[in-house]
Amino acid sequence: MTQVDGEAVRLKSEADEPGWEVDPDDDWGVAVVATVGRQLKLRREAVGMRAADFGEAVGYGEDMVYKIEGGKRIPRPEYLDMADEVLGAGGLLSAMKEDVARVRYPKKVRDLAQMEAKAVEIGIYVCHSISGLLQTAEHARVAFESRQPPYSEDEVERMVAARVARQSVFERDPAPSLSFVLEEGPMRRPLGGTMVWRQQLERLVEVGRLRNVTLQVMPTHCEVHPGLDGKIELLKFEDGTAVGRADGAFNGRPISDPRQLRILELRYGTIRAQALPPRESLAFIEQLLGET
Repeated sequence: MTQVDGEAVRLKSEADEPGWEVDPDDDWGVAVVATVGRQLKLRREAVGMRAADFGEAVGYGEDMVYKIEGGKRIPRPEYLDMADEVLGAGGLLSAMKEDVARVRYPKKVRDLAQMEAKAVEIGIYVCHSISGLLQTAEHARVAFESRQPPYSEDEVERMVAARVARQSVFERDPAPSLSFVLEEGPMRRPLGGTMVWRQQLERLVEVGRLRNVTLQVMPTHCEVHPGLDGKIELLKFEDGTAVGRADGAFNGRPISDPRQLRILELRYGTIRAQALPPRESLAFIEQLLGET
């Protein structure tokens, strides 16, 4: 607690900042946070400010200041902005927000986003949900909030932000070729209530109309197809290489061996052949939208 204009102000502590811990298995993330913490400490010491005084100035407890400077906690973007102003860094500390923001995303999400950012072709079949690349932020939030055991509120926001950030793939120029096959069942589930459900269906229609996107629906009355084991992903790159992953093949691990990739390509190609054609798929989603 500290006093400001006669009022007691509670400084933020570790209990107030759940979900901002550094993943010890994320080598790149550990290095980034350690570098940022070191720069914060050097700048604070250069102006002769004690950690306790600096903490009061930015609204954090002394212990949290030491944890951030020691690379044990990920600083929030607003922390870096306040530190930049208090320490007169001229924008140098604020400039580190972009790297720090990426550290917050789970490593596997960052790795996937990096591959998607380089792929010239992306093919995805999803069995039990809407593909993360197609989810609205509200739909993603409800999906994460439904998990058991429950995530903390901060963890939910972190994962929603990571999922939405991946969708920058739609803004690339030149645009990659994207194909999606979604099951009918998840599109009929009003996850989050009518408004969230409508917004999600509207998003599917919007994306399905893009020239570089092929969106297909697998109708429930299709009794058997090669995707019943779960999700399939195929990413192809400009140099001719490719990466694939499937829940029901090769223990779910990413694979790049041409022989194994041919198996996934065969499965995905068969799924696309059994799904509704793109035009009929869009008409089907629009019909669902009209029923909401």
